[in-house]
Amino acid sequence: MGGTEETVSTYAPKMAGTVNWGTATVVGVFAGMLYGGSKEAAASVSKDAEVMLKLGSTPDKREQHRLMRDAMEKRFIRVTRGSIVGGVRLGMFTAEFYGLQNLLAEKLGVHGIYNVVGAGSATAATFGLIMPGSLRWRARNVLLGLVMGAAFCFPLGWIHLKLVEKANEGSLGERGEAKSGVGATIERLEGNLKKKI
Repeated sequence: MGGTEETVSTYAPKMAGTVNWGTATVVGVFAGMLYGGSKEAAASVSKDAEVMLKLGSTPDKREQHRLMRDAMEKRFIRVTRGSIVGGVRLGMFTAEFYGLQNLLAEKLGVHGIYNVVGAGSATAATFGLIMPGSLRWRARNVLLGLVMGAAFCFPLGWIHLKLVEKANEGSLGERGEAKSGVGATIERLEGNLKKKI
């Protein structure tokens, strides 16, 4: 009863080139919030012009203040709603994309261009499916999402993998084991300094 139990870890080390989907999702949420809020703020400029026209035609000061307050409240609500909707949309998109990409890399055992293409196609197809419209329109959006996702993600995946290869070029030690990015950078810097001396 007092024996020790061994635990076997099934955790596999992260492959080079895969992205932490949690971090990517948080960045996507904040980027979507910025985009959605700024888009709504820019769109509300024309509505502000309408309020200014009403202000000019209203001689009563109390009515002018009420109009301004109402306009500012509506603008705040529009910008806030745009930020929330934009953050949720882009956050869901990045979570699905990077989650699928990492899942494919784990299941296939390799991180390649086709993981990026598959994740992009599946993500675009999913978002085509959840868009409003009839069943026929949604089927069209799914097919369009599959094609557009593959068309955009193939060159992006190729560029991503070339950048990962370039980053990992100098990260192998003398015995062939992989060094961390910071460790490899420090060793390259030390090697450059020794060459100059």
